[in-house]
Amino acid sequence: MGEVVLAVDIGGTKTAAAVADRSDVLLRTEVAPTPAAEGPAAVVATVAALAERLLPDGTTLAGVGIGTAGVVDASTGTIVSATDTFADWPGTPLAALVRAALGPRLQPDAVVAVQNDVDAHAAGEHRHGAASGAASALIVAVGTGVGAGLILDGRAARGAHHVAGEIAHLPTPGAEHLRCPCGRRGHLEAIGSGIGMHRHFLSLGGDPTIRDARGVATAAAAGDPVARRALEESAAAVGRALAGAATILDPERFVVTGGVPNIGEAWWGPMRAAYRTEAIDALQSTPILPGALGDDAPLRGAAASAWRNS
Repeated sequence: MGEVVLAVDIGGTKTAAAVADRSDVLLRTEVAPTPAAEGPAAVVATVAALAERLLPDGTTLAGVGIGTAGVVDASTGTIVSATDTFADWPGTPLAALVRAALGPRLQPDAVVAVQNDVDAHAAGEHRHGAASGAASALIVAVGTGVGAGLILDGRAARGAHHVAGEIAHLPTPGAEHLRCPCGRRGHLEAIGSGIGMHRHFLSLGGDPTIRDARGVATAAAAGDPVARRALEESAAAVGRALAGAATILDPERFVVTGGVPNIGEAWWGPMRAAYRTEAIDALQSTPILPGALGDDAPLRGAAASAWRNS
């Protein structure tokens, strides 16, 4: 197999792991449910079990790169804060626990690098995808929630409190009636995420038998006016947030990825239109590109962090 690292993407519902070569190419991938409600020990045991499934007998790892849900202190590999999806996750010394769990599978000088999952996603798109070659970029993932990773001067920007670039909690006009997962009302994630779009649809009097954003998009395509309004207003909220971020960060490009943009032009059209309406003239030409790597992005970014730190 040659020299490899282990790349891991720990999400709220599933954990993916892969072995990757020095070009961050994923050689083999395995997936398991994330036992988030069972606590850190169970999550780490899942990572170790995936590693054993991936590695032939006798193979050792040159490093481990992990992207995980939660706010992460990447300098120590420790979870700073998280939603209550993960039991007892804040304060978890994840790098140290994974190192202990993998034990003899690690080469003596192997690093264990931990970062936020969307930062790993951003690293993957920056090194190998739609943000490749950009000195600065904001990579935004719009799915169940909203996350973002910021690249400045070719490197990840973490910020003083480990949340640089995190636009999910921007105060957002039109979302005041919706509660964000952080507990506050009126943030971008409360309306711009997939869950937010669906909740906005229900708040407008939409059909309660429609269960999620995918259903909203299907109903909008079939001509449901309430669904179309919810979809367009959710997408526009993302576009306005990008315009605000552009004013502060002036990135070379935006990359937008995740399940919600996969809705297609019905989402991209109002999102881009809202950006153009709000962005000042000097920022009108900033490209807003779809992600290129899909679900591989966080794993390839995690692999890159392991090699870069090795």
